[in-house]
Amino acid sequence: MRFLSFSLFMLLLLLCVLEFVSAQPKTEPLEVDAMNKIIDHWNLRRKVNLNIDPCIQNASWAPETANPRIACDCSATVCHITHLKIYALDISGEIPQQLFLLTELMDLNLDQNVLNGSIPPAIGQLSKMQYLGLGINNLTGPVPAELGNLTKMISLSFSSNNFKGTLPPELGNLTSLQQLYIDSSGLSGPIPPELSNLKSLQTLWASDNGFTGKIPDFLGTFTQLKVLRLEGTNLEGPIPSSFGALTKLEDLRIGDVGGSDTSLDFLENLTSLSILSLRNCRISGQIPEHLTTLPNLKILDLSFNKLTGPIPASFRNSASLQYLYLGSNNLNGDLPIDIIGSALIALDVSFNPLTGNVPTYRKDISVNVVGTSINDVNLDNEKASQMLHCLQGNNTNCRTKNPSTSFSVNCGGVEKVSADGIKYDDDSEMMGAASLYTSTNNQWAVSSYGIFISNPSGPRYIAQTDSQITNTLDSELYKTARVSPNSLRYYGLGLENGVYRIELHFAEIQMNDDSTSSWKGLARRLFDVYIQGERVIEDFNILDEAGGSKKALIKTFEANVTNTVIDIHLFWAGKGTCCIPLQSTYGPLVSAIHVSQVSEFKVSSSESDKKRVGRIAGIVIGCVAVFVVIGSVVYLWRAKKEPAHMRVHNESPRKD
Repeated sequence: MRFLSFSLFMLLLLLCVLEFVSAQPKTEPLEVDAMNKIIDHWNLRRKVNLNIDPCIQNASWAPETANPRIACDCSATVCHITHLKIYALDISGEIPQQLFLLTELMDLNLDQNVLNGSIPPAIGQLSKMQYLGLGINNLTGPVPAELGNLTKMISLSFSSNNFKGTLPPELGNLTSLQQLYIDSSGLSGPIPPELSNLKSLQTLWASDNGFTGKIPDFLGTFTQLKVLRLEGTNLEGPIPSSFGALTKLEDLRIGDVGGSDTSLDFLENLTSLSILSLRNCRISGQIPEHLTTLPNLKILDLSFNKLTGPIPASFRNSASLQYLYLGSNNLNGDLPIDIIGSALIALDVSFNPLTGNVPTYRKDISVNVVGTSINDVNLDNEKASQMLHCLQGNNTNCRTKNPSTSFSVNCGGVEKVSADGIKYDDDSEMMGAASLYTSTNNQWAVSSYGIFISNPSGPRYIAQTDSQITNTLDSELYKTARVSPNSLRYYGLGLENGVYRIELHFAEIQMNDDSTSSWKGLARRLFDVYIQGERVIEDFNILDEAGGSKKALIKTFEANVTNTVIDIHLFWAGKGTCCIPLQSTYGPLVSAIHVSQVSEFKVSSSESDKKRVGRIAGIVIGCVAVFVVIGSVVYLWRAKKEPAHMRVHNESPRKD
C-alpha cells in the first residue's frame, strides 16, 4: 500500500513538472535560428551550445556576469532575446545580417573585439535598442544615418574604430541619449548642429577626431552634462561662454584648439568640477581668484596657454586640489611661498618668468620649476641647476668652463653599454607627477609632468618588458622606456656650441600590433617631437614607423646648440587611443637618447649669404672710399692750378 501511494505521488509530481515545462514560453523560432547562425558566424559554439531553447530558465548564459550572455523577456506567450553580450572575446569578421532579426534587442554589447567591415544600415531596424556598444573594433566606412532611428537609445559607443566621414545629423534624433562615446573613431568635419537636440546627454567623449570648425556653442545647453572630453581635434576656440551653464560638470577636458583666445570667466559657477584640463587652448588673461575656490577640484591643468600675471596665493586654501599644472605660460612675479595646500601632490610652474623660492615646508610633493628663475633648494645638484637656467628665454649669455660634446641616456633604465661601445647613463630614477631629475655627471636632465588619471596600476612613468626587442643588437637598451601622460623633456647641459646629431631610440613595449586577431592590437600611440623648440615630427606613431611592436627604431635629427643647452621635447597633443590594452596607455614614450657634436657651430645658408653680401658690400664701400679720397686729392691739386670758377649745371637732377 505504501509503495502504491509513493508511486502515485511520484507520478503526480512528474506530471506537474511536465505541465510546468510545457507551460514555459518558447523563444520565437526565427530568433532561435538567427541566434544559432550568429554563434556559428563568430565561432562561439564552444562557449554557448544552444542545443536547447536559448531563453530557458536558469541558463548558464543568462546572468549579467556571463560572457557571452543571452538574456530574454518571457513575459508574453513567446520569449524574445533582449540582451546579447559578446565582450572582449576577439570575435572577427563582419556584423552578420541575422543580428538584425533580433528586433526585440534592448542591449547589444560587442565592445573590444576585432569586427571589421561597416555597420550595416539594417541596424536601424533594432528600434527598441537602449544600449549599443561597438567600441574598440576595426569597423570602417561611414557611421550609418539609420542609427538615428534608435530613438530609445540611452548609451551609444563606437569609439576606437576606423570610420570615415562626418557624424550623421540623424544622431540628433536620439533625444533620450545620456552617454555618447565617439573618441578615436576616425570621424572628421564639422559637428552637426542637429546634435543640439541631445539635451539629456551626461557623458560625451569626442577626443582624437578630425572635427573642424568652432567648438559648438550649443554644448553649453547640455545642462545635464557631467563629463566632456574634446582633446586632440581640429576644433577652434574660443571656448563658448555658454559653458558657464554646465554646472553639473565634474570632468572637463578640452585641449589643443586654435582660433581665438579664451578667458576663464565661464568657470565661475562650475563648482562640481573635479577634473579641469584646458591645456593648449589659447587661454589668456590672469588666473581668476574664483578658480582657487572650486570646492571639489582635484586636478587643474592650464599649461601651454597665454596666462599672465601672478599665481594666486589663494591656491593654498584649497583642501581638495592635488595636481596643479601651470607650465609654459607667461605668469610672472614671485611663486607664493605658501602656495602648497594640504592636499597638493604635484606642482608644475615650469617655463614661466617666475621668481622666488620653492616652498620647503612640504617634502612629500613633486615640483617642477625648470625654465624659471625660481630657486629650487630641493635640487641636490647645484651645478646642473645653474646650467638649467640657460633654458630661460632671456638668458642668452651662458658659458661653461669645460663643455661636453655628447651625452647618452638609457631612458627609464640602468646604465648600459651598446654594441658599438656607447655608454648610456642610468635614468631609472622614480619620478612623480611633476618632476625634474638631473644626472650625477651634470650632462643632462629630464623633466616630466602629468598624471595618468585612470591608471589601474597607480602612477607609473617607466614602461618595462621582458620580451626581446628585434631590429637591433642592443635589445636590453629598449626593454625600458620613459613615458609621460603629457610632456616629457630631456635637456643636454653644458654643451659646446655647435651642430649636434640627435638619435632618439624607440620601441613600442606597451601596445601590441596584432590588429587582426585581438582587440589589444588596436591601440595607437601618437605624440609630437620638438627639438630646440621646433617641431620635427607630428603625430609620431612608433608602431607604424617601426613596423610592429617590440621592434627597435632610431630617428635621427640635427640641431644647433647656441647657448650650451639642447631641449628635446616629447609632447602629447591629445591624439591616439587612451585605453588599449589598459586604461591610461597613451602619451610620449622614448627608450634611449644619444646626442653628439657633428661640428662647431654651422651658420645656416641664409645667414652665410647675408655675411657674403656683407663682405662684398664692405669691399665695394672700401674701394669707393679709396676712389673718393684719391679724387679729392686730385681735385684739390687741380683747384690750385685752374682758374677759380665753378661749372654751372643747367639740367635738372634725374633718377636713374
